[in-house]
Amino acid sequence: MPARLFLSSGDLVADRRFDFARDLQLKGDLAAAADLLLQATELAPGFASAWFTLGEIRGQLGERDAAIAAFRKAQDADPEDRHGASLRLTLLGADKLSAMPQAYVRALFDQYAPRFETALVDDLGYRGPALLFKAVLAARHALRRPAFFKRAIDLGCGTGLAASAFARAVDHFIGVDLSPRMIEKARATGLYAQLEVADMLEGLRSKPDASADLVLAADAMVYLSDLTPLLREVKRVLVAGGLLAFTVETHGGDAVILGEGLRYAHSAGYMRSSISDAGFTLSRLEDLSARNEDNAPVPGLVVVATKT
Repeated sequence: MPARLFLSSGDLVADRRFDFARDLQLKGDLAAAADLLLQATELAPGFASAWFTLGEIRGQLGERDAAIAAFRKAQDADPEDRHGASLRLTLLGADKLSAMPQAYVRALFDQYAPRFETALVDDLGYRGPALLFKAVLAARHALRRPAFFKRAIDLGCGTGLAASAFARAVDHFIGVDLSPRMIEKARATGLYAQLEVADMLEGLRSKPDASADLVLAADAMVYLSDLTPLLREVKRVLVAGGLLAFTVETHGGDAVILGEGLRYAHSAGYMRSSISDAGFTLSRLEDLSARNEDNAPVPGLVVVATKT
């Protein structure tokens, strides 16, 4: 994963104490690290990175209330929430499930871009695009239609792994990603006719009605809690008979949860009802894992839906 986000306090001494605290945290001396972080925040009360790290340490020490207080301070210091303090508060049960902060996702993937493919494919055994391609081929075969698409939109395109898997099956690829650095990597592949920096919903809203016959989202829906607005826009943008294909992480309960990896997991029941409510016909819903964590497959679903 990317290096930890650091937002300078603007105070050299406070920043140095933060650095020392991080070294101590990594060495396991959590109490000493917490003391240094408190000193840093006394010098710079709006030091978001220090408050966020203090929240992490308080959580590691089992001090839930103190962790919540520190994450609240991190939110106050950085209203964009580039560290994702709101997600930590959700995991701690202090806040209800909500949308993931755009600034957090952008910062995460801007940092991740330089080693994204190596980390994802080599370290995590990422296989999402290959699974999607196989599922789309099967869905088209069942419909007795050719597996070739004139115009496809790749939502959360990243560095272009999905476009690479579908390159021979798509004539005109449009890529959308929130991270400018990911878009730079995708542009270098030469696989896309168009690329734009936008979140998935914004990217779709700029497209004309019935302007695509395939929409892909490989390992991107895990950053959305509520899929309904996106599904409605996908339906508008797709031609009749067009396909939506995507991967999600899943869990054995109901509805949507935020996992420990700070990615949303959608239940199979939620997927079926959301697809139906948006006016799609569910073509395939397969229990397949798109990636590993800690050398074990992460429970996942591969979904293919048809606009009728």
